[in-house]
Amino acid sequence: MAEIKIIKDNISLEELKAMARKQFFNIIKAAVDVEQGIISVGGEFHSDLEVQLLEKENSKRENTWGINLLLDRTGNDFIQFDSMINLKPLSGNTNRGVDDPIIRAKIAEIVNKIVKR
Repeated sequence: MAEIKIIKDNISLEELKAMARKQFFNIIKAAVDVEQGIISVGGEFHSDLEVQLLEKENSKRENTWGINLLLDRTGNDFIQFDSMINLKPLSGNTNRGVDDPIIRAKIAEIVNKIVKR
């Protein structure tokens, strides 16, 4: 299994790139807890990252969202909102993206605070 890290304070772009090189090269998967403001990164599947947040950080499923960080991109192109864990039909999110602009903004805010670029 690929290395998974839970980040509560910050992580450098270079550290993320080093983790990504072992797997997807310029992309790293992440799960974000928008309530606690923490991120789980690495892993092969977003679901593995989400489980780490649920089990180790007592996150709630409704607060976790899957994203990809495109490490060779900047600005709005750095975050890709695409994950199977985002399918939450009972909460109104019926696709792999993140429909709610407020949640998207929270995710971007957390990523921009934690990832030092």
